[in-house]
Amino acid sequence: MQRAATTLACKEAKLPNGLRVIAEVNPEAKSLALGYFVKTGSRDEAPAESGISHFLEHMVFKGTLRRDALEVNLEFDRMGAQYNAFTSEENTVYYAAVLPEFGGRLLELLTDLMRPALRQEDFDTEKNVILEEIALYADRPNVMLFDYARSKFFRGHPLGNSVLGSIESITAMTREQMAAYHARRYAPANMVLAMAGKLDWPAMLEQVAQLTADWQPYAVHREYPPFEALPGDVRESYPKATQTYLALLAPGLSAQDERRYAAAVLASLIGEEGNSRLYWALTHRGLVESASAGHDDSDQAGLFYIYAQTDPQNEAQVVDILREELNRLQAHGVSAEEVRRAKNKLATGIVFAGETPLNRLFNLGMGYQYNGVYEPLSEMARKVEAVTPAEVNALLEAKPFSRGFLYRMVPPD
Repeated sequence: MQRAATTLACKEAKLPNGLRVIAEVNPEAKSLALGYFVKTGSRDEAPAESGISHFLEHMVFKGTLRRDALEVNLEFDRMGAQYNAFTSEENTVYYAAVLPEFGGRLLELLTDLMRPALRQEDFDTEKNVILEEIALYADRPNVMLFDYARSKFFRGHPLGNSVLGSIESITAMTREQMAAYHARRYAPANMVLAMAGKLDWPAMLEQVAQLTADWQPYAVHREYPPFEALPGDVRESYPKATQTYLALLAPGLSAQDERRYAAAVLASLIGEEGNSRLYWALTHRGLVESASAGHDDSDQAGLFYIYAQTDPQNEAQVVDILREELNRLQAHGVSAEEVRRAKNKLATGIVFAGETPLNRLFNLGMGYQYNGVYEPLSEMARKVEAVTPAEVNALLEAKPFSRGFLYRMVPPD
């Protein structure tokens, strides 16, 4: 794959308070994206805190000691910013993109938001929003499927914790709990500030050093309990289900493991929508409404996941075919041709993801958060293209899908 010449430059620094700052500077870009990547999520929550990371993400936008929620929204709008945030099992990310001339203002705003006021009245109001969100997702079996499947697959490991939490945990949560959680997890050393696009690195670095000068340095700990995947098959009815939903989870590779690129190729050739083994075995034959597969590389752990949605009368046949395909794959391996096709799809997707600074920001921040190194998208595409059939087959020799856990969500009788 031929690539155009690039003018990208990587810059990185660590402030005295421990905050790591990384930038991918592109003088030719037409915009600038900034993001705070906080190494905290549902895996870092105590049982009584279930859902607090996601709840806190909402509260951040309710304002600081200097701004209320209206002023936060107005300031984003005055810059014409595209902004949002998300919470996962192990990261909470706040991000925005603006024209380059607004870079300094955006940096000031996002940095201010990292120290939210957590006002009681905002907490009480937003708690109802979170409870409504939980109720909304409860009406979507395809979403709840993976919440339940992960919980049973990880069997008490914190990666099985729910991001949303429960009605009970959110209802019982207090503003004081949230303040304590924020103080415990939002330490400078537990955060990465990432920047991508057209920016003045020396000026931005000096500005963030000034803005965070009063952030106190301290260490943050994450638990890494051992985990061993065990095979299983659980079938449960769900009141909102009208179809049968299947999730098969199997042990994968971590974000620190270079074999994750081969794992991504393997997942793609298994379940890429439109042309994969599961597409031809299930979707093309009209046995499922949809089927897909992927690989999720997490902090010191990882998993393969397969999803299928089918008419309840097809459930047994779909499960049999799914198992046959995975057994055949583990017994006979992959061909060079399907590996080549999967690599091309993945590499193309990586190139497309690099078309805007905002898209590049996520790769930059996540990569630095997990591994502490700058890995440009071009290097990621090169590593995907370098994956060999032998490397994919080496993953299959460990027979990960024989240790897979199948969770079936079915309609009530």
